[in-house]
Amino acid sequence: MAVHKKVPWFLGIDLGTGSCKTVVIDEKANILGFGASEYAGETMHMRWQEQDPEAVLRSMVQSVREALSSAGNLKGKCSGISLTGALHSLMALDRAGKPLTGIITWADDRSKEYAKAIRKTDDAYNLYYETGCPTHPMYPLYKILWLKKEQPELFKKTARFVSAKEYVFSKLTNEFVIDYCLASGTGLLNTHSLQWNERSLEITGIVTTQLSTLCSPETVFYGIDKNLADEMGVSFDTPIVLGSSDAVNSSIGAGAIKPSQVTCMVGTSGALRVIYPQPVLDKKSRTWCYAVDKNHWIVGGAINNGGIALAWLESIVKNTSIEDLISLAERVSPGADGLICLPFFAGERSPNWNLNARASFFGLTLNHRIEHLSRAVLEGIAYRLRSIHDVLLETIPDIKVIHASGGFTRSPIWLQIVSDVLNRKLIVPAWGETSCLGAALWALFKENIFSHSEEIQKLVKLSNFYMPFKKRAKIYDQLFKIYTNLYDALTPMFDDIASFSMR
Repeated sequence: MAVHKKVPWFLGIDLGTGSCKTVVIDEKANILGFGASEYAGETMHMRWQEQDPEAVLRSMVQSVREALSSAGNLKGKCSGISLTGALHSLMALDRAGKPLTGIITWADDRSKEYAKAIRKTDDAYNLYYETGCPTHPMYPLYKILWLKKEQPELFKKTARFVSAKEYVFSKLTNEFVIDYCLASGTGLLNTHSLQWNERSLEITGIVTTQLSTLCSPETVFYGIDKNLADEMGVSFDTPIVLGSSDAVNSSIGAGAIKPSQVTCMVGTSGALRVIYPQPVLDKKSRTWCYAVDKNHWIVGGAINNGGIALAWLESIVKNTSIEDLISLAERVSPGADGLICLPFFAGERSPNWNLNARASFFGLTLNHRIEHLSRAVLEGIAYRLRSIHDVLLETIPDIKVIHASGGFTRSPIWLQIVSDVLNRKLIVPAWGETSCLGAALWALFKENIFSHSEEIQKLVKLSNFYMPFKKRAKIYDQLFKIYTNLYDALTPMFDDIASFSMR
């Protein structure tokens, strides 16, 4: 009979925007198991983007069970758990801790008019300088302001405002706590002092007792709710490390934790991020700057339109899939035969924060086919990333390499396009689900993860890298200038056309 040696194993749980994903790793960060569970009960109505909090909790449990099942016959108890959560979510709770709203995600823009109003005042830059958050309705600050103005009775009943991660964490531990990065992503935290920001509280009309206790990400909690522990398949006394946001963990899981390393994430949306040893603020408020701990900040920009742009194209082309569209794009040469896409199907975040931005195809002729549209969309997404990349270089010039993460890591052509457009080496980790891996690494080390930077870079395995082709990079440099000029020319008309839109 074979003897199974007991080895330490750890769980990393990623509460994403569309599903919960859990990974099981050993002490050498080898992947032992993985599970995923999509959320049920999501409300999507025009500008609404809400999730059912209980469905998120159920999906968390299910993803853990699937991960443990796929890991097989694990010996011994789990040595640590850490959760990561998507930035910018918000829900209101009553005095008994029961939800008064669903989980309002970053994509919900019902607070749009309130953000626009503040953007016209001096508070806009002051808030950015204090919190590191540009004026945009994705931030909970503006969602709270919207609730205060539009649903005053509900606002009065609200005893606490929390994110999805805080809600799930409270169910697990009976503690309302929040890590610095998730707090930074609300627009309510001062990114310099790591305390709740007075100006933000004054604008929203809330007090600190309505917010969770601020904690460093390496804080460890003991005592999981026994019923949830049993459902998940772990011991109730398993230590839980608070950890950080999905943005930070995505970078950690991709092995990009030095100031010279940028993470390029493309999933449904997209982002470029760099972990830096000091706050970095842009004079034009084009990037954000969120605190991670007392010695690290994550600086970057995000785009609304990543895979969602391809999903739109898939929805209007019969009998095709996103994989088919990407394959078709490979048949077309760089530049899509003179076709440029501005991929603002869901508005814009960084660097111009224009919710009224609209998508367009420029240069269409009778000779263009679906493969040209596919290529133009992929290149358009890469141009959005280039816009953020160039802004980051203005304030962080020591960027050297880029680590990829997210769904696009499964597509060689997409990775090559991004490498060519950015004119950068693109490093691809072996494990694409970097956010849950980053969470698992917090559970593994149970302390300041940045003190293990060299060790993490050895633990995070790499599968491939892409180098830019010089000829293609030159072509894309020329096309990017046309793309930028096109954006500038259309910007005055975005507001006009948006008044006729369904959004």
